[in-house]
Amino acid sequence: MKISFSDRIFLSLIYASLLLMAFAMLYPFWNSIVISLNVGSDTTRGGITFWPRQFTLENYNVVFQDKRLMTGFLISVLRTVIGTILSIVCTAVFAYGMSKRQLMGRKWYMILCIITMYFSGGLIPSFLINRELGLMDNFWVMIVPNIISVWNMIIFRTFFLELPEGLEESAKIDGCGHWGIFFKIVVPISGPVIATLSLFSAVWHWNDWFTASIYITSEHLLPIQTLLQQILSSNIMSEQMMQTNAAARSHMSQLQSVTTKSLTMSTMLVATIPILLVYPFLQKYFTKGVMIGSIKE
Repeated sequence: MKISFSDRIFLSLIYASLLLMAFAMLYPFWNSIVISLNVGSDTTRGGITFWPRQFTLENYNVVFQDKRLMTGFLISVLRTVIGTILSIVCTAVFAYGMSKRQLMGRKWYMILCIITMYFSGGLIPSFLINRELGLMDNFWVMIVPNIISVWNMIIFRTFFLELPEGLEESAKIDGCGHWGIFFKIVVPISGPVIATLSLFSAVWHWNDWFTASIYITSEHLLPIQTLLQQILSSNIMSEQMMQTNAAARSHMSQLQSVTTKSLTMSTMLVATIPILLVYPFLQKYFTKGVMIGSIKE
């Protein structure tokens, strides 16, 4: 099929715009990688753009030797995994019940849920509730208060309402109850929505630093995102990291290659790359239609 000259110009402009947008989005991330792999004292001279001028892994050595960051990384992983699983299971069960038309007062329940999306008690009532529940300075304070997402419940509910009624009717004929229908029939064919909302929930849990900064006081319970926020807001932690590294090394010349900026970039990448690696494994569920062929007329 031949393309006219005007169409070629139009397509060229589109491709150029897309490449420019991709560059604008990817370059800051790439520049952070370059700075983290460059000698810190050399980075202060400026001019680091696309490639490290003096390659080094010293910045990452300091990060991985700091026990606080490694503990924070483990806390973030545990919070993301446990929080995502509990949130998806509880929200899906809630949405499945709300999708039943025979549920008494279903409209009123839905109105109450939607109200919580627009109005909340605020930070002080939440703080008082969590304190009365004994969640202060507790790992579960980062999971339990946000275990149900009304927005995700609405998405689940919409998906469940579109499921063919024949699926549940055939399961009931075979003697399957509500829990059996949910876990044996509904969940297996809900792969795309579960994968998508799991990704959204995991990203939120992984990136959230504010909750721990309010309710957590013990350093060993702080996730890596909160520690990173402390590094970005002050140089205190970076100086402590360098002092710890200096005490563990006999050659101070190696420490001169580490600066606050290089440590900040290295820590940021350590906190960012793991959640980015999740996307390729869930991407296939966004476009795959597993409902095809689930019912035969």
